[in-house]
Amino acid sequence: MNLTASTIYLKENNFFLEVYLDPFNKRIRVDDYRGNTNLLLKKAEELVQQHQAEKLIIKGRSEDFLLFFENGLQPEAVVERYFLGSDAHFYSKFYTPERKKNDHWLTEDGMIQNIYQLDTSIQKAYPPKEYELRKADENCAVELAALYRQVFQIYPTPLHDPDYVTKTMQEGTIYYVFFHEGKIVSAASAEINSFYKNAELTDCATLIEHRKYGLMKIILQELEAELKRQGIFCAYSIARSLSFGMNAVLFQLGYSYRGRLMNNCYIYDKLENMNMWVKNLANR
Repeated sequence: MNLTASTIYLKENNFFLEVYLDPFNKRIRVDDYRGNTNLLLKKAEELVQQHQAEKLIIKGRSEDFLLFFENGLQPEAVVERYFLGSDAHFYSKFYTPERKKNDHWLTEDGMIQNIYQLDTSIQKAYPPKEYELRKADENCAVELAALYRQVFQIYPTPLHDPDYVTKTMQEGTIYYVFFHEGKIVSAASAEINSFYKNAELTDCATLIEHRKYGLMKIILQELEAELKRQGIFCAYSIARSLSFGMNAVLFQLGYSYRGRLMNNCYIYDKLENMNMWVKNLANR
């Protein structure tokens, strides 16, 4: 069975759909749409049946929210200013009882409450001089893939494959990395949507023995600066809901919690919920 994800574009008489088919995570995501919302929702559900997906996600406009409710979708998260300044609402529908069950929801609620009590006055981190921050290029692809293999047993995209990392770079994704003794020990990326002027900060990974120096905060701040230089002010990040450290980093960098995507993807070692964090870089 082919588990490679792909994006398809469907143009019909009355609607247009941009759909991300994601067989590895058993989900289908509608990234963009226009036209007759009833017809395009029907088409999206046909794709769910055709590909035996367990979850449908739609990045919806505010004005369509009642129609989504009528069709059995539920709101899970929001990203302010995602669509060239207009908000994107993430709606979901589940197609198996197992995909709708979750044992960690209340624990994760408590974690968000605890994170919001943290001190947000960040002291600028200065890692030891042996650490060198650099923007990655295609020559780093093999080492980046090795880092992601080491940190994540399972990852929702094929970042374990150097060719995939290279492809993302060619498509405009920016990576920043820390080198230590000539080897990459920490990395993150900004996946840019150049049409709608937003970016997802993602692919955050640091080797365990290098986590005490605040490297990830520095990388994310560098990515934010790069986005602002490109005129992109809507930044968001989707973090594992069970990872206190990553969620805390985002909160302390000024991101706001904007919802949770239930049983969203296979990451780390299982199917996990993911928290949405959003920041308007124009305010910083």
